[in-house]
Amino acid sequence: MDKKEGYVIKFGDNINTDIISPPQYMELGIEASAPYAMSALDPDFAEKVKEKKIMVAGDNFGSGSSRETSPLTLKYLGVEAIVAKFFARIFYRNAINVGLLVVECKEAGQIRENDRIRIDCREGKIQNLTRNEEYCCTKIPEHLLKLMEAGGLVNYLKEELQEETVHGNL
Repeated sequence: MDKKEGYVIKFGDNINTDIISPPQYMELGIEASAPYAMSALDPDFAEKVKEKKIMVAGDNFGSGSSRETSPLTLKYLGVEAIVAKFFARIFYRNAINVGLLVVECKEAGQIRENDRIRIDCREGKIQNLTRNEEYCCTKIPEHLLKLMEAGGLVNYLKEELQEETVHGNL
């Protein structure tokens, strides 16, 4: 989980949760609503993400409502990581809680559509393999890496409870 590599789908600033997962499709469930993710900005996003697994955006990614459907939809479609200059805090935490890697990088604007990048969130570095550049990003603390490696908060807690039960600590 601490390293991800892939091609970039690029977006700008102020991508809110209504753009990420349009509210008119929320009642359909994640599987049925996922094809509409990001469609207001890129109608082909659900197809593109099959090949390009890393999203890069500017400031204020994930602003708006606190619904978990936004990071869940992106993860369901196959997004493996999101790099942004700045994340709305609720989206950031929801993404971690569903097991989706999110890192902040002040230099995200230098990364372009179709660049191939490698994220090392343990070291706090992003290598742009296409442009032979390196950028600093946030380091993800070990406890959050474990949570994301488990597939999110619910899976992490299930594993912890099972371990506690097996070892007789409950």
